[in-house]
Amino acid sequence: MNKILVTGAHGQLGNEIQQIAGDFTLFDFIFTDIDSLDLCDKQAITNFIAANNIHFIINCAAYTAVDKAEEEAALCYSINKDAVRYLGEAAAAQQVKLIHISTDYVFDGTNHTPYTETEAICPQSTYGKSKAEGEKALMSVCPEAIIIRTSWLYSGYGNNFVKTMIKLGQERDTLGVIFDQIGTPTYAADLAKAIMQIISGDKWQKGIYHFSNEGVASWYDFTKAIHELHGIACLVRPIETKDFPSKTPRPAYSVLNKNKIKSTFSLEIPYWRDGLERCINKLKA
Repeated sequence: MNKILVTGAHGQLGNEIQQIAGDFTLFDFIFTDIDSLDLCDKQAITNFIAANNIHFIINCAAYTAVDKAEEEAALCYSINKDAVRYLGEAAAAQQVKLIHISTDYVFDGTNHTPYTETEAICPQSTYGKSKAEGEKALMSVCPEAIIIRTSWLYSGYGNNFVKTMIKLGQERDTLGVIFDQIGTPTYAADLAKAIMQIISGDKWQKGIYHFSNEGVASWYDFTKAIHELHGIACLVRPIETKDFPSKTPRPAYSVLNKNKIKSTFSLEIPYWRDGLERCINKLKA
């Protein structure tokens, strides 16, 4: 039976993969996080993969605290770049297939049409730069790897925008939310399903791919939909980025073109609002 190592298993995506693992009976899953496998320890990774006879790795581990990364750059790079390189080196040496998750933050957000995989990256934050360096390091040591960039990830697990907006909407009468940053919310459960479709398929095509749910929204649109689907009566007001000071620049436009991943792996990707409805129904239940 093929064994799949899932790193970062306590995070949003890792938890969603755990939820569907039982549907993939041809695979044996091993879920790890910092408490069971330190990805900053190169030898520990090599030993773990060899000892457990791993066939696939899904790297969900990442430093994702975008603002905090500006103060913890060394830690951010050690997780988003160095650990990714170590995983890649071990995967290449032991002929393990590796899927690594990256981000829309590798782009500067100045586009007006969805970003394709071939467009030049230009990260503007420490987080974005560390993820870009991680991609580069991985492709240099493990060219057979698959990298999936995603955007605006949320789920029923961990801390995320959906949970925050539900909490604030229930606590406040009014809420100001940015309307001039555009992207696509991505339900981690839909990304988890896509990853497992790739692994369980008969076609492994190396390279960089983009995945988010279908459609486009601003953070304001996203919040309005969250409140509507949850039955929250808070008044949501649109505000500009300049009215919400942040120490870290966010991409103003980070919509991802998904034609490559859809055509290569025959994926059907749900509309963002449909994914959100499923997530909220799960949270309410």
